[in-house]
Amino acid sequence: MANAGRLARMIEDARRVVVFTGAGMSTESGIPDFRSPGGVWSRMKPIYFQDFLASEERRREAWTRTFSGAAGWVGARPNAGHDAVARLANQGKVRVVIMQNVDNLHQDSGISDDRVIELHGNAGYAKCLDCGERHELADLKAPFVERGVIPACRACGGLVKTATISFGQPMPVDAMARAEAAALACDLFLVLGSSLVVFPAAGLPLLAKRNGASLAIVNREPTDQDGFADLVLHDEIGPVMAVVAPEA
Repeated sequence: MANAGRLARMIEDARRVVVFTGAGMSTESGIPDFRSPGGVWSRMKPIYFQDFLASEERRREAWTRTFSGAAGWVGARPNAGHDAVARLANQGKVRVVIMQNVDNLHQDSGISDDRVIELHGNAGYAKCLDCGERHELADLKAPFVERGVIPACRACGGLVKTATISFGQPMPVDAMARAEAAALACDLFLVLGSSLVVFPAAGLPLLAKRNGASLAIVNREPTDQDGFADLVLHDEIGPVMAVVAPEA
């Protein structure tokens, strides 16, 4: 893996690495991606945010999917790629991980919450859409499964939804601001497993590149931004990153 060695040298030479991960980061953990054949949206249509707000039936369907595990977003374990990124973070090389994923696997691999920016939320818990109160899924499951009670906020009575960002839901302003600041501050922007088609998140690699950072992309398939990158590897993330950041 000569190109993996080149990526290792780029990381070694960098001082402020930002890692940007997409669905491809987690497929090696058994979590299906969104758009490929067999992926989540080929098996079930997304529930748009406005429909969730407007329709009790759609809210009930959303919670049925959540508690049945139909989307397959939670319950997996970090893979070799996650572990390698965690090693780089613990060494101080990786300052920030920007996630398009919602599976919490970077945190599960040992990266602290304050170094992870979740652009599309987190499927591992729920939040009130009115007051922001956090709710654990375990507390909501039994009333829904056993009695059909659609979750409501214990603090204000508002609508509760998994903490993912749904289609049609505004992007989190604070998370996007932190991600843009990280992109502007880095000297190496490393993309792992993103097709780079979902904006505004997909604009972050170009923002970093325009600001003078090197850009490296590891993804099984070509992306529209390959031509802007200093290094492109069309390969599996786990094996590449295991070479880049091997276990001690």
